[in-house]
Amino acid sequence: MTSISPPLRDPAPRGLCTDCGVSRMADASACGKACQFIKPDYPQLETQVHGRTATTDGDEAFFGVTGAMYRAALTPARQGAQWTGLTTRLAERLLETGQIDAVLAVVPDDADRWRPQPALITDPADMAKARGMRMGYAPLLALLEPARAAGHRRIAVIGIPCQIYALRALERKLDFDRIYVIGTPCSDNTTTENFHGFLARLTDAPDTVTYLEFRADYHVELRFQNGTTRLIPFLKLPISDLPPDFFPVTCRTCVDYTNRLADITVGYMAGEGDQWLIVRNARGQEMLDGLGAEVRLNTPASHGKRAGPVKGFIANTRLAAGGLPLRRMPDFMRGIMGWLMPRIGPRGLEFARARVEMKAAETILHLRREAPAKIKNMVPDHVWNLAAPYGLEPEGDERHRADGQNN
Repeated sequence: MTSISPPLRDPAPRGLCTDCGVSRMADASACGKACQFIKPDYPQLETQVHGRTATTDGDEAFFGVTGAMYRAALTPARQGAQWTGLTTRLAERLLETGQIDAVLAVVPDDADRWRPQPALITDPADMAKARGMRMGYAPLLALLEPARAAGHRRIAVIGIPCQIYALRALERKLDFDRIYVIGTPCSDNTTTENFHGFLARLTDAPDTVTYLEFRADYHVELRFQNGTTRLIPFLKLPISDLPPDFFPVTCRTCVDYTNRLADITVGYMAGEGDQWLIVRNARGQEMLDGLGAEVRLNTPASHGKRAGPVKGFIANTRLAAGGLPLRRMPDFMRGIMGWLMPRIGPRGLEFARARVEMKAAETILHLRREAPAKIKNMVPDHVWNLAAPYGLEPEGDERHRADGQNN
C-alpha cells in the first residue's frame, strides 16, 4: 500500500529554501545544521558517507566521489518511466528483497500530474506510481518522522541534491538502522505553476503533454496523449522570454548538481540516450548488483569540446545576473546551430562536465548579485575549483578557509 504524505506542518519561513521538509519536522531549527544554502560542509559529509573526499583532479572534481560510472538502461524499459525506470527499479528491488521496509519518494498529485506529492511507499508494485518527472517543491524529508513512527527501520530515499544534503547532515541523529540513498541530479526546479506557463510557451495544447525531458542531444522531447512526440532544439526554447523569477535563486545558486552525497546517482547528462549512473560507495554497488541482468551497462564516452559553450553561457549569465537582457541569437542561426550542436558540441561526459561548470559559474555570479554575504560560507571549494578556469576567482573574503583564514 502507498501512503501519501499525511498532513504536514506548515514550513517555517526561510530565506533561500527549497522546502526539503526539514522545517516541517518537529524541530524546525534543524535547518540551521542541515540546509545546503547556509554553510555546507561537503568534505565532512563525503567522508561520513563514502569514507573519503572527492579528488580534485579527473572526473571526481566534476562529479564527486566515484566508485564506478556507466551508461545504463533497464531492459526492457518500464512503462511510464522518464527514461528506462532505473531509479524507481532500484528502490522497488530493495522492497522486493526485504532489504528495506519503505521508500520515501514523490508521486503525482491527484489533481495535477506535474505537481510532486511526497509519498511513503511500502508495496513494491506501487513504485510504478513514482515513475516520471515532477516539477515543483516537495517536502520529502518531512516523511522521515511518519516513517519512523510507523516502525520502519530500514528505508530508501529517492531525492534531489538539496534534499539529500539535509538528509545526510541529520542522518546520524535519525533513528533508522539503514538508509539507502538513490539520488538524481539537480533538475533546475521551479514552481508547478511556473512549469505550466513554460509548457504553454512550447505548445498550443499544454494540457495534453504527458512527458517532457531535456535530452543530452540538445533537444527537449514532448510526448502527447495522442501518442505523438515533438523534439525542440534547446536553442529554440523560449528561455529568454521567461520571467526573471522563473528559476528561484536557490536553483540558480546550486552547489551540488550531481548529488554528491547519494549512494548512487542516476541521471541523463552523460548517458547519450541511456541513463548515466554513478556508483559512489558499497551501498550503491549493492543496489546495482541487486538488479543483475535487468540492467545493461556500458562505459560512458566523451566527445567534443566544452570551453566555447561554457564561456558563452557565462557571458549570458553575467548579463542576467546584472539585470540586463540576454543576447539573442538571430532566428536564422538557431536552426543551423540546432543542427550543429548535437554533432559538434560537447557530448557524453564532456556534456556533463560542461553543465557542471555552467552551474558553478551561475552560482557565483547570481550569489554576488542576490546574496553576496552568503558566498563565503555557501560556496564550497569544489565549486570555486570548477569556475577558476573561466576567470571566476574569489574576490575579497569570498572564499572560506577551514583554518579561519580567507583570501
